[in-house]
Amino acid sequence: MAPILHFIAISLSCSLLFVLSSSQDSQSLHHYPQPTSSSEPSLLVLPIQQDASTGLHWANIHKRTPLMQVPLLLDLNGKHLWVTCSYHYSSSTYQAPFCHSTQCTRANSHKCFTCTDSATTRPGCHNNTCALMSSNPVTREAGFGELAQDVIAIHSTHGSKLGPMVTFLQFLFSCAPSFLAQKGLPNNVQGALGLGHAPISLPNQLFSHFGLKRQFAMCLSRYPTSNGAILFGDIYDVNNNYTDNSIDVLLDMVDAPLAISLQGEYLMQISAIRVNKHMVVPTKNPSMLSSYHGDSRIGGAMITTTNPYTILHHSIYEVFTQIFAQNLPKQAQVEGVGPFGLCYDSKKIKGGIPSVEFVMDSRDNVWRISEENLMVQVKNGVSCLGFVNGGMHTRTEIALGAHQLEENLVIFDLAKSIVRFNSNPLKSHGKTCANLFDLKNA
Repeated sequence: MAPILHFIAISLSCSLLFVLSSSQDSQSLHHYPQPTSSSEPSLLVLPIQQDASTGLHWANIHKRTPLMQVPLLLDLNGKHLWVTCSYHYSSSTYQAPFCHSTQCTRANSHKCFTCTDSATTRPGCHNNTCALMSSNPVTREAGFGELAQDVIAIHSTHGSKLGPMVTFLQFLFSCAPSFLAQKGLPNNVQGALGLGHAPISLPNQLFSHFGLKRQFAMCLSRYPTSNGAILFGDIYDVNNNYTDNSIDVLLDMVDAPLAISLQGEYLMQISAIRVNKHMVVPTKNPSMLSSYHGDSRIGGAMITTTNPYTILHHSIYEVFTQIFAQNLPKQAQVEGVGPFGLCYDSKKIKGGIPSVEFVMDSRDNVWRISEENLMVQVKNGVSCLGFVNGGMHTRTEIALGAHQLEENLVIFDLAKSIVRFNSNPLKSHGKTCANLFDLKNA
């Protein structure tokens, strides 16, 4: 039987004949006809790549008229898609909704935007439009930009074959100030792709526009030369013709309650970190819970893609690293290499890494962390425990990072408020994120 999803290389030279002025001369926005298709897609697929220099992940979004690929940082908790429009943004279908319009209300924008840096209007620079705050999730810089709408296109799939590319004609996003993309992002990345639980995040707009089940699956590749993927829709739908290539992985999943912060961030419960089966590191530390006095502190473990490595509150990090170190020869330890505090001579610990499990809401509900997800080779002959001491003032006890999520299938079931992880690493099933969805040609 064919693999679960055959992604074949297809041409993006289709001619989208949308003709609409990008000026603000008219007092209302034109309505585009809906794209025609023999059937509504049940799954939409976005290939994801890892950036070797930063350890972060990014995707090419097909956007504008005519369509072009726009590289954007993957931000699991971002509120919306933002892109810098100051230079080289050309699209005949770009529009900036007027202030107090229905689009502004949907985007939760209650502030009007006035452009002051240009004598002529252009994408990202109109007056009497909606102001939307965007932020760089790496540098934490933020700034107001213009709420905008334009065409995007994304791959669909109907099981074992790649379906047509479908278009979303009035997708809402932010034309953000250019300084937001100048630091912290992978080279050539022009903005961020927000997947958070917010009105105009990418998932919520796709769910609403295409009538998809409120669920998306994420599989981040560890290898810069091969693709991972995000799938929007019902990955368990029997009509998607799943075969033995993936059914064993889908059946080897553990569930945990999924919570949403007030900022739309994804949270889960990790009640303990277990080292070598019997040593338990409690994550509910009363002194830790009272150590932060800011209003923005939230409980639980946050799932992130914009932290390259998992960040632990200082009190958890200290106990966890002490127990981990007790299970390895002391003479194997070497000086730490930033940002890591616990590092080893790789030759002296080969084959002897302690097992680490995240215990969810019960002792038997665990997520096993593979050795590849635990350790980071920082230089030739030196491997470090890939967890970072976040200090005393972290927003959450644990912020799961991209390195620990790589080569794991993670399913966010927003309808049921559940997050699912594969209980055992994909490699135990002989799989990677690339061959699980056959994305090497996507």
